[in-house]
Amino acid sequence: MKNLVLSFEDKNTARYLSNYYMSCNNKQNRMIKYIKNLTGALLIVILTTSCSKKEEETLIPAKAVIERLLGSEKAATIQLKKVEKEEGKDVFSYEVRNGQFLIEASSPVAATRGFYEYLRKEVGGMVAWSGNNLNLPDQWPDTNLRKVVTPFKYHYYFNTVTHGYTTPYWDWQRWEKELDWMALHGLDMPLIAGAHEAILLRVFKKIGLTEEEALDYFSGPAHFPWNRMGNIGGWDGPPPVSFFDQQIELTHKMLNRMDEMEMHPIVHAFAGFVPKAIKRIYPEEELRELGWGGFDKKVHILSPESDLFVKIGKSYIQEWEKEFGTGHFFLADSFNEMDVPLSEDPQIAKEELAKFGEAVYKPISEANPDAVWVMQGWTFPYHRDKQGKLFWTPERLKAFFSKIPDGKLLILDMANEYNALFWKIDYSWKMYDGFFGKQWIYSFIPNMGGKTPLNGVLDFYAKAPEEALNFEQKQNLVGFGFAPEGIENNEMIYELISDWGWRNKKIDLAQWQQEYAKARYDAYPEPLKQAYELLNTSALGTFTDHPRYVFQFRPGRKRTGTVHTSEQFEQAVGYFFEAKEDLGANSMYRNDAIELATQLLALKVDEYIKEGIEGKQSSQQQAINLLLAIDKLLASHPNHKLSNWINHARTMGNTEAEKDYYESNAKRLVTTWGGQVDDYSARLWSGLIREYYVPRWQYYFESGEIFDFEKWEENWIKSPSQTQKEIFDKPLEMAYRLLQEEFGF
Repeated sequence: MKNLVLSFEDKNTARYLSNYYMSCNNKQNRMIKYIKNLTGALLIVILTTSCSKKEEETLIPAKAVIERLLGSEKAATIQLKKVEKEEGKDVFSYEVRNGQFLIEASSPVAATRGFYEYLRKEVGGMVAWSGNNLNLPDQWPDTNLRKVVTPFKYHYYFNTVTHGYTTPYWDWQRWEKELDWMALHGLDMPLIAGAHEAILLRVFKKIGLTEEEALDYFSGPAHFPWNRMGNIGGWDGPPPVSFFDQQIELTHKMLNRMDEMEMHPIVHAFAGFVPKAIKRIYPEEELRELGWGGFDKKVHILSPESDLFVKIGKSYIQEWEKEFGTGHFFLADSFNEMDVPLSEDPQIAKEELAKFGEAVYKPISEANPDAVWVMQGWTFPYHRDKQGKLFWTPERLKAFFSKIPDGKLLILDMANEYNALFWKIDYSWKMYDGFFGKQWIYSFIPNMGGKTPLNGVLDFYAKAPEEALNFEQKQNLVGFGFAPEGIENNEMIYELISDWGWRNKKIDLAQWQQEYAKARYDAYPEPLKQAYELLNTSALGTFTDHPRYVFQFRPGRKRTGTVHTSEQFEQAVGYFFEAKEDLGANSMYRNDAIELATQLLALKVDEYIKEGIEGKQSSQQQAINLLLAIDKLLASHPNHKLSNWINHARTMGNTEAEKDYYESNAKRLVTTWGGQVDDYSARLWSGLIREYYVPRWQYYFESGEIFDFEKWEENWIKSPSQTQKEIFDKPLEMAYRLLQEEFGF
């Protein structure tokens, strides 16, 4: 191998990269491409003498995760040892004797998962989006040998639209934190954006489109996921061209870290959608129009019989791999929540479906014979015709898959709780005969749109996956995971679900919650136990598709609130606050208490809003006052703030104009969205309440429906935020006082 001379402007990056050998193929190719974008004074020479890591180096990245969490001194007290997988599945074990801590694991993710299980079970610690609870002892507590072999080859994470509702403007610092969270929670198959738009822009220009014609295809960055799935085209876009370069640089960093951790990233492929201007170059090309979400502008997809479909698809994979190295899992969804343009004759329609499937897979396989086509399974149980019948019958889906080898297709069966609890139909893996021998992953969608209220049946999450594992016709079940539309919410659910990836028996919820509380709050007093029992039968014992408050809909619309409300939930909040004397010093308890209090107080706002709509002026003012108080409470929460969202977006801009654009795109997604998707994200966020929901209701109460809400909303979206947040000096005490005033606590 030749010496590689790498030039970096960031010394920390250089030092970090020099600590590891670069393995063949992917890693080396990615490094070579990445350094072309970096300049600076620091020069490092890395001699690559081998194409593989030494065994003792395999777990170094896991040690780095632990070191970032604990610090180097404490991490140095943990010994990691590499062992082999068992029947192709990851394994870890840990044991502590006389304070000597040994973890044996088959991969870096298995090692970090093993450490995290020890931390939670034996020490009482937790790592979460809202913060960490780490009470590290001087000496690690002794424990008997514990060994875990996962029943799953892959541990899947993310939804395509998570990269709209949560991550579109994340920088490397935030991504590094998330990748560490993933590793600790045992997740090794993330679905990421993979700089899709940047690569697609190159491909469109290569086939002859002008940059202007190609850019017309792209939406704003927060709306990219729906652009990728062909739902929308050009909405609130395009972003500045510099954003595409930022995508490339960030993706290199992400993929390099994933390589080190031996993760299996899923990235996007070409699904057949093209700019309409392609007709200028290929006037004879057949384009089919697709519509979604009430948008006037249609999306155009190539015919499955088109040679251009294969040409662009193959070129895309080649261009992606030229930039990032060899990929393996490529996601392409051609008909997400959309009608498929088929002939009326059933037999011809099946043949067309087979051709569509083949058309998507063929360019992937021709460019990379080892690649696997990944597709989201959400639309199969979701998509119904006008008569309410499932569009994707077993016969149609089997036809769609028919020309794809079993080992070359991976289905993300994303929404098992929707089948069971909302649609009340058979699980997809039962309806579709274990997906006809193709590889599939069992998954959940525990959140829609990044909504913040507690929602979901904990006991279902604790038990349901066992049925799939024991299903005799499960065929090629290879993984487990979860696909939330938005994260940084409902942390108990994610902690519970991530545990399922490393077990094969149902979870005893009561026992698990006791362990959870001790790891999160350091104690489990009786009032907290009673609070959990009531939550399990109320807000965390019911499943709502889209939990939204009345006040989050545009005034004048007759909408019903869907956030869980019950006497049991009110009692649960009361018991939770009874524990404040014991737990109030714990920051994670305070954050959770504020979250529960604001959810309950917001239900009271809905009552005042309904009375205010009927003309009761005192209720109108009570609604406004309480909303502003909720806003001040949430300003002390680490996650539930509009300012976090805006700051991430503005950081992407190089000029004030660019910063303003990114802010407006981010604000649009969590408010008016576009088309008929208005008010979808519905977040209980400080700043969003103060700046957006409160003024809308004030204008309504003052002017009624004659007020031009659409004009005001658009002006708010395009105007940089100006209002200053206010925080209560003692938010926990204020939350309790408000609960006393409104509910008599």
